[in-house]
Amino acid sequence: MKIEDIRDKRIAVLLSGGVDSSVVVYELARMGLHPDCFYIKIGPEEKEEWDCNSEEDLEMATAVATRFHCRLQVVDCHKEYWSQVTRYTMEKVKAGFTPNPDVMCNRLIKFGAFDEKMGHDYDLIATGHYAQTEWIDGRKWLTTSPDPVKDQTDFLAQIYNWQLQKAIFPIGHFVKDEVRKIAEREHLINAKRKDSQGICFLGNIDYNEYVRRYLGEQPGDIIEWETGKRIGEHRGLWFHTIGQRKGLGLGGGPWFVVKKDVEKNILYVSHGYDPQTAYKQDFTIHDFHFLTTEVDQPRVTFKIRHTPEYLTGSVEHAGEGRYIIHADKKIHGVAPGQFCVVYDEQHHRCFGSGEIEME
Repeated sequence: MKIEDIRDKRIAVLLSGGVDSSVVVYELARMGLHPDCFYIKIGPEEKEEWDCNSEEDLEMATAVATRFHCRLQVVDCHKEYWSQVTRYTMEKVKAGFTPNPDVMCNRLIKFGAFDEKMGHDYDLIATGHYAQTEWIDGRKWLTTSPDPVKDQTDFLAQIYNWQLQKAIFPIGHFVKDEVRKIAEREHLINAKRKDSQGICFLGNIDYNEYVRRYLGEQPGDIIEWETGKRIGEHRGLWFHTIGQRKGLGLGGGPWFVVKKDVEKNILYVSHGYDPQTAYKQDFTIHDFHFLTTEVDQPRVTFKIRHTPEYLTGSVEHAGEGRYIIHADKKIHGVAPGQFCVVYDEQHHRCFGSGEIEME
């Protein structure tokens, strides 16, 4: 990010109260810029029931904005989050899929609802994501961060091209340790604050509680895939994901979730340390969303969950936004509804992502 590219632009920073977005403000202030900062307010309806860190977050954000002489405004996106992201999540889990609320939160809230309310007045929207953008042959690409553990391009792979055009990631070229060191060196108020865990905006709320709140429980049979034998009962298919090993409450393990039959409300599991039924090598993704251009090479790298490792394979166009991923090796826990994020062979440019189909 060069100062000459952004000096004359109107910049909005999404300031969360965490160390990453605070260092974003510092980095821009260091260049002599004083961007407007915005704290997106989203929280549960019943404050007393659900533990949330939002008050402390806002205090931290206010302190950082004040220190760097930036204006801070609170933007309430509560309704949009609970009507759009929560609805997406619950519809998917009810249908037996494994959704990713963080991915849709970036598209619908941080770069969506915020843009409708305030962001449209700005040329650029800066966030504390560990990702980069790069102009290659006249096109803007989402590119990976040098920190493989913290890289967040997978969470950004569903944003629209117009959102990518406005996005800048001022700390994306750092690794996490460098960001911490900058925060400590500059005595930022949240330099030693722990990173937030779990789902975007849920704070300390447990994911299963979040699901139970909207869908309740629906007990059904747990059946061993190989034998058809009933070995237990689940409290609701939506509490389980393909590839899951812990939290099944079954003795004589390990057991892995290998399939969900939504119509019959059956959870199928497989026994053993490495059951082949838990693996898959070829799978189809649909509604592939391209960030910049279509996949321009047969050999690709990809991820099906947020991990530092990239998987290798090839991609085959199957028509109408559908692609078949042929992995070089069998993969554990391929779950319908997960986003498969596709990169070039060097896992540098992110092409975008599609949703893994139900068989």
